[in-house]
Amino acid sequence: MKLFKKTLKFTGLILLLSFISLYVFDYEYILKGIRVVYFTGHTSAYIDDTKHFDTHTIKKGATQKWELHKNYNQTTPPEALLETHKNLETSAFLIIKNDSIFYENYAEGYSNDSQTNSFSMAKSIVTAMLFKAIADGFIKSIDTKVQSILPEVSGKYASELSVGDLSSMSSGLNWTESYSSPFSITAKTYYDTNIRDLTLGLKVIDKPGQEFKYLSGATQLLGMVIEKATNQSLSSYLSKNFWKPMGMNSDALWQIDSNESGLEKAYCCIASNARNFARFGKLWNNNGSWNGKQLIPEQLTKLAKEPRFPESINYGYGLWLSNYKGKKISYMRGILGQYVISIPEDNIIIVRLGYKRTKTDPFKNAGNDFNTYIDATYEMLAQQTN
Repeated sequence: MKLFKKTLKFTGLILLLSFISLYVFDYEYILKGIRVVYFTGHTSAYIDDTKHFDTHTIKKGATQKWELHKNYNQTTPPEALLETHKNLETSAFLIIKNDSIFYENYAEGYSNDSQTNSFSMAKSIVTAMLFKAIADGFIKSIDTKVQSILPEVSGKYASELSVGDLSSMSSGLNWTESYSSPFSITAKTYYDTNIRDLTLGLKVIDKPGQEFKYLSGATQLLGMVIEKATNQSLSSYLSKNFWKPMGMNSDALWQIDSNESGLEKAYCCIASNARNFARFGKLWNNNGSWNGKQLIPEQLTKLAKEPRFPESINYGYGLWLSNYKGKKISYMRGILGQYVISIPEDNIIIVRLGYKRTKTDPFKNAGNDFNTYIDATYEMLAQQTN
């Protein structure tokens, strides 16, 4: 009994010292990570975690309904698709053909209005917001220097960094993109309560605009540039210029670091549904035009869908790129297999949301799940044309 009490006291002392150390060494955000992730039965960030964070509301306007295709949900999904959905825990799968919903399916507990985390699909949306800010005259061009808007940005090459460098993932920032270490800046930015100071503490240590290097910190800094240039929160600017004119069917939530700071996690974390995310696929397919109105400049949307660097053909400005099956494809992507896939030559949009994706290098292209979703889509469409 005495040994048990001593062991218990020793364990308690170790835990107490551990908690104190987290605060002393500025790792207290880890406690929130433990509470949000492990205490809810998960092992990492997950699609329904928005309720654990402070948020800003992205307000909707008048809803514009998607038309249903004449063959809506009359096709049989191939076995490979069903197996992928099962293994990767798909929550939503949507196919839109010629601006009409051809097929949609939702896992138990989810529906066409379920809000789940976009994760890094938000990066593509932030680039669309950059293009709008340029069109509105808040930012002169994609060559505008970041320091002209945020003079606090520092580092050896800070004066050379442009907003286009941030969008195209060639920032030169001293950010390490790590998803496994709780001590990484990626984890800290997700759970910390003041990512504004954290981001402004980054340094431009490499010459920007030279090569592709995927860094969430680049998009976070870009979001802060847009916020400062427009003098509006990202949520308000997104609502006014996209959510309302594109007729979203519900308000959305954008995670912020805290109510005190009120800064959106620009690199991730917009909670909405598959039908709403699909509208951005339509916007990219139509080169920035929405039902005849040019929301963002056509020239810039075309630029976004071309590789900036010849040796990095899988990324443009804010968009992932692919030539799978010889198709010119652009897509938004989140870490757990969130996809909005745009195939303009066939006027197809594919949306997949869920808990997992096949393992792939996050700095390169998508994995086999991406290919499966495209293969299945063409197979299902062919069933109705034969």
